[in-house]
This record gives sequence, structure tokens and C-alpha cells, in this order.
Amino acid sequence: MSKQVDPFARLMKEHDGLLVQLKKLNAAASRVSRNGFSRADLRQIRAVLEFLDEEVSIHNKKEEDALFPMLEQFVEGPTQLLRNEHKKLSGLFDKLTEAVKKVEQHPDSFSALKKLETAARRISQLFVNHVHKENNILFPMARRFLSQEVLREVASRMV
Repeated sequence: MSKQVDPFARLMKEHDGLLVQLKKLNAAASRVSRNGFSRADLRQIRAVLEFLDEEVSIHNKKEEDALFPMLEQFVEGPTQLLRNEHKKLSGLFDKLTEAVKKVEQHPDSFSALKKLETAARRISQLFVNHVHKENNILFPMARRFLSQEVLREVASRMV
């Protein structure tokens, strides 16, 4: 499959970028939890939140609008599970955002710092598992079911 018609290469590259951001999130959240409030760490966490808010929503839309409908012509279970995880991740994003606000309001609160670390860890764990399912289960399955012509259409819808 040429790169032009391989939507999976593009999605997997985006997954790689997400995983890098999640490492930054976890490192900063752990430092804040261990060492207390840090403007630099909070800036890092905010930058990751911005990335998640902008890039991940676009990425998920590509999957849900371009890839999933084509694959659902053959099988629905995996795509429904992943759609549900997208919704759950959105809820965890909101919890992480709220935890950051609490730390900003109460930078000396041990409880707020721990909640931030917990929220970061939860969203990271679900994201890592989600990416693994897509990269190692969904995308190979889609390659088996979808023709080159359909993959070209998926790729064109992802623009």
C-alpha cells in the first residue's frame, strides 16, 4: 500500500505524537505530586492539555468519520468499543482540566496535587491501552477487510 492511500500510517504517526505528550504529562504530574507546585511543571501540563484538546479531537474525528463507518460495513463491535473509549477519554480530559484548575487555585494543597497526578495517570493509562488496540488490533483488521479503493476513500476523508 502506498503512503498516499495508507490512512493507518498517518493515524499511527499521530499516536506516536500522543504517546510522547503523555510521557511529558506523567513526568510533570509526578514531579508536582512529589515536590509540590511548580510553574514550569504546570506549564508543561497545560501544554499537554492544549495538545489533547486540539490534536486528539481532530484525530478522533478522522477515525470516527472516515475509518469507522467503512469498517462497520463488516464489523461493529471493535469500533463501538473505541467510540466509547473516545467518550471516556473526553470525560477524563475534563477531570484532568479540573484537577489543574484546583492546583492553580490551591497550589499548596496536597489533596489537589495528588488528584492531579491521579487524573494524569488515569488518562494516560486509558490512552496507551486505546492506542495499542487501534495499532495492533483495529488497523490490521481494517487492512484485511478494506480494499485499496476503500482505503483511498478513507484517506481522502481524513484530509
